[in-house]
Amino acid sequence: MKRWNVYLSGEIHTDWRDTIAAGVRNANLPVTLSAPVTVHADSDDCGAAILGEPESGFWRDQMGARMNAMRTRTLIEDADIVVVRFGDKYKQWNAAFDAGLAYGLGKHIITLHDPALTHALKEVDGAAAATCETPEQVVDVLTYVITGTLKRG
Repeated sequence: MKRWNVYLSGEIHTDWRDTIAAGVRNANLPVTLSAPVTVHADSDDCGAAILGEPESGFWRDQMGARMNAMRTRTLIEDADIVVVRFGDKYKQWNAAFDAGLAYGLGKHIITLHDPALTHALKEVDGAAAATCETPEQVVDVLTYVITGTLKRG
């Protein structure tokens, strides 16, 4: 049976990734999950911590962004499916960028967000193969796509 690579992009302030991981385990799906660095300080500080503190904040941000981009692009390129979570607390520019990158690479996208964000995300949702409102729905989509088994209420 094929092992599926699923990249979990987006919002880092809630436990949605843990919910999906538990659902994937409980459904015994042949899935490998990957994600960006979700420790905000590590993601911000990686360039300066590894390469040395630059003279300006601009270059500090650029060093970190470029190092994170190596990880993100590689994992998205390797993914069969990219789940992109948009939360309501912060603007997730990175999530939108990841969705566009995934779409441009021909990856299947599942968006995950509250219905209140539907209008704002209409273009992103339009590129998605599925739009979910809960992490549990994401697991149900993955279960159906991978096994062909439809969970009935």
